[in-house]
Amino acid sequence: MTPVIPFSAALRERTRTGHSSSEGADFMGDLMSGKGTRDDYVSLVAQHYFIYEAIERSAEQMKNDPVAAPFISSKLTRLPAIEEDLRFLIGDDWLERIEPLATTRAYVARINAVGATWAGGFVAHHYTRYLGDLSGGQIIRTLMQRQFGFDTNGVGFYLFGDIAKPREFKDVYRAQLDAVPWDDAERDRVIDEVLLAYRFNTELFIDLADQKAVREGTSTEAVVA
Repeated sequence: MTPVIPFSAALRERTRTGHSSSEGADFMGDLMSGKGTRDDYVSLVAQHYFIYEAIERSAEQMKNDPVAAPFISSKLTRLPAIEEDLRFLIGDDWLERIEPLATTRAYVARINAVGATWAGGFVAHHYTRYLGDLSGGQIIRTLMQRQFGFDTNGVGFYLFGDIAKPREFKDVYRAQLDAVPWDDAERDRVIDEVLLAYRFNTELFIDLADQKAVREGTSTEAVVA
């Protein structure tokens, strides 16, 4: 008898290539290797604001959905931390000084669409962002602290103070994925949506690299778009 593969394992395996492509984007590669600048990091945080505002607004819409609700936790909420990071990094007028890049606008539009109509799609984007934050995001935090002399200000986004044991939290999350009674067709749709989320992330890194080129070619004082 062929063993049944847990959905969380199938999801991880079938999206491995898309995830690696996203992680390997040149913009993030430079930032992680010390070739990026503080402005590059600020630009990334600025785009996170728009993405997480959309996800957490969708979470509010989905909080009573029987499929989506188990995944929604205040322990994961990132928007207040992002706002504080931007206040520290840019100043009190940070909201007036940032704007979404083209890929971010498309990404947000997709999150808004599935967050209003499709629990599986919402879970796909929720999974992509938050489990990534709890995993590789912790490496990013350490590197940014080392490169730019941050303590906790500026990297609060990566600090999950209410999650004492991230590994256990992720294990529970994956068990919840395995427990959702999706049929094979719906599971395929969710996996495709995760791949779409990874593609948005890769394209966002390309946009950020293009923005960096413009910034460095026009004004060294510009912080974000």
